Amino acid sequence: MQSQPSYALRVEGLRKFYGDVRAVDGVDVAVPPGECFGLLGPNGAGKTTTIEVCEGLLVPDAGVVELLGLRWDRDEQALRERLGIQLQETQLAEKLTVEETVRLFRSFYKRGREVDDVIHVVQLDEKRDARVGKLSGGQKQRLALACAIVGDPDLIFLDEPTTGLDPQSRRQLWDLITEFKRLGRTIILTTHYMDEAEILCDRVAIVDHGKVIALGTPFQLIASLGAEHVVKFALAPGTAAIDEATLRSLDGVRVARAIAGEYELQVGALHRTVPALLAFLAERRFELAQLTTHSATLEDVFVSLTGRQLRDD
Repeated sequence: MQSQPSYALRVEGLRKFYGDVRAVDGVDVAVPPGECFGLLGPNGAGKTTTIEVCEGLLVPDAGVVELLGLRWDRDEQALRERLGIQLQETQLAEKLTVEETVRLFRSFYKRGREVDDVIHVVQLDEKRDARVGKLSGGQKQRLALACAIVGDPDLIFLDEPTTGLDPQSRRQLWDLITEFKRLGRTIILTTHYMDEAEILCDRVAIVDHGKVIALGTPFQLIASLGAEHVVKFALAPGTAAIDEATLRSLDGVRVARAIAGEYELQVGALHRTVPALLAFLAERRFELAQLTTHSATLEDVFVSLTGRQLRDD
């Protein structure tokens, strides 16, 4: 009896170049079966290139990619039977109905799920006879997900599945992904939404300029900051700049930096830092233009590692 592979996905030394551009530059990732693994980073970080190599859509310039113990160069047909793929942009025939589309994709697999069952799972029962061109953005994303799971895959790739969706549609897709996790399927998810990664992913690799710059559970990565909260503030135009070392001396501040005209403080005791900051600004008659606080997130981890906001990219 053939033993199960230790990893659903194993990537070692993966590189992909476009001329002088190193889109993927030495990525190493190992994902055990049943895990929801996220690739988190800004647009252009190399997430989609990495996932497209894993999906067999691109040929790497170097490195090893192994999926379910199989490789594209020798096991292509077997892999296509066991993978589910939702691309960043899925173009479906707009004149086909929802049911016709799912039935078409089901015909590509030797085994798979019942068409009616898949339509029900993605909550498109009422739209089964609607043409694809008449669906909303969220409904099209759920249909693309239906096409990805109709073959009953062991490993599912979801590339930016909720980009451009309204909050309700995003939540509906989150519920579907959570259900796949419950069934024990392995999911590889790319996203630039921090809340999405924190909620859905068991582990996250933060990617920047084609490299993995941090890897761990969302809790581990956030805890690595050593700060529970982040304080951001801006001063009125024309106000003198504040030295970062001065801000670090305030009660409870662990890290202070100036980014794009704002100041960011990573703090361990919010109830001590905010009064100390306000007293400091009042003493020097600095006019405060904006002040916000939030619990530390994966975006704060990215900023700590790169000095840039994810949204800046």
